[in-house]
Amino acid sequence: MNTFGRYFRVTTFGESHGIALGAVIDGCPAGFSFDAAQMQAELNRRKPGQSVVSTPRVEKDQVEIVSGIFEGKTLGTPIACLVRNENQHSSDYDWLKTVFRPGHADEMWQRKYHHKDHRGGGRSSGRETIGRVMAGSLAKKILYASSNTKIIGHVCELGGVVADPLRFDREVIETNMVRCADPIAAIQMEQAVMEAKKKSESVGGAIEIIITNPPVCLGNPVFGKLEGELSRAVLSCGAVRSFEYGIGIAAKDQVGSVQNQKKEGISGGISTGDTIVLRMSIKPTPSISQPQKVQTNTGEQDNFIIGGRHDPTIPPRLVPVLEAMVALVLVDFLLAPPDRIDQIAIRDLK
Repeated sequence: MNTFGRYFRVTTFGESHGIALGAVIDGCPAGFSFDAAQMQAELNRRKPGQSVVSTPRVEKDQVEIVSGIFEGKTLGTPIACLVRNENQHSSDYDWLKTVFRPGHADEMWQRKYHHKDHRGGGRSSGRETIGRVMAGSLAKKILYASSNTKIIGHVCELGGVVADPLRFDREVIETNMVRCADPIAAIQMEQAVMEAKKKSESVGGAIEIIITNPPVCLGNPVFGKLEGELSRAVLSCGAVRSFEYGIGIAAKDQVGSVQNQKKEGISGGISTGDTIVLRMSIKPTPSISQPQKVQTNTGEQDNFIIGGRHDPTIPPRLVPVLEAMVALVLVDFLLAPPDRIDQIAIRDLK
């Protein structure tokens, strides 16, 4: 499956070291103002080579709009957009033709399809998320125009350093390398990443997504619950290992009279209009430059060092990706046909 959504449908394409990657977006209303600069800004947040805590691979990730836009507005037809690869070092991955990297999708992709692009992980690479971010930027704009909905992501834990929610400052998220809303914790997180990098290690962490002013009545009461679709979306990103919303796992330690008073933004699978808070844990980057035992086509091989250029930590660059996936879920519900006679029509977005 390479397509996400029912009414706002996104098909992503491309491989890490192929000619290009991108997305085809179908179902966007016609006559909606399109802002290529906004899409580029989102891609810039995701692109590699941003700082010393990301991969040294440098890509412009310049978006090209191929179809679906005319005179600055959407046509209601499929919007195709792509980014060309320019700085791939495919020879770094020649050894992957017969070797499966630990912690990666290599072995299972080979077993399932019997043929794969081994260069940089091919389509299982995190670079696939370029298409998600492109589509998400448009979804964000639709949400803001229709409901003043904002989606704010930040790294709340990294390398064992936990941000203090009392020091949350949205304005500092994009001013530090780790996208942390706590300026003090951000410095400590950066230090933790650099220490791991010196040891040829990687670190994981956690990301929080805050949805303010979400549209009311998104979601369904049985199958297709809003929280279920949000979890499906974010867990489709390879590095995500857990999902929770509202009070999350802490709910198990509360009594009913306390839990019942919580406003978590979702009730019975349907959005209430209150702020929704999501949290996801992210695993460490599996590619590390130290000897590891790897599986080969003929057996095991000890002390193999993975080559190539890799992020010492994933969460900072994953923030815009998860924001995009959340936006895609919300817009897909927003554009769904009314299922009750008194459903309020979506505001004219033209």
